[in-house]
Amino acid sequence: MVVQALYSWDVGGTDLVTIEAQFHADHNMTKVDGKLFHTILFGVPKNLAEVEGAFEPHLDRENKQLDPISRAVLRLSTYEMLYSIEVPYKVVINEGVNLAKTFGPTDAFKFINGVLDRVAMELRAIEVKANKAI
Repeated sequence: MVVQALYSWDVGGTDLVTIEAQFHADHNMTKVDGKLFHTILFGVPKNLAEVEGAFEPHLDRENKQLDPISRAVLRLSTYEMLYSIEVPYKVVINEGVNLAKTFGPTDAFKFINGVLDRVAMELRAIEVKANKAI
């Protein structure tokens, strides 16, 4: 749902409070971690320069040329790499790839996987190195 909310923010320009209220009104949020939804929905825009600055060097095109779903997935996943250190990088990448498979254009998941792998090597270098040593 966060990908959909970030998509709405990016494409529609709707303010975050309205988007969050709309999701609570329109969707069954009983199985959603509402606090996490809120944290990421508001955290990505608040830290957008840092989030995009972490993945943009690994793109093969300009950020503005990405389809909005791929951009939302990269923003969400990179935010988690930066601010949710308790979530293993492999889980972040797997979730990003699965979101791209479900919502993104054909084969976007391959692109997302490659970008997130490189982001992990930068942002989670110690974790990646430790994982490779196993």
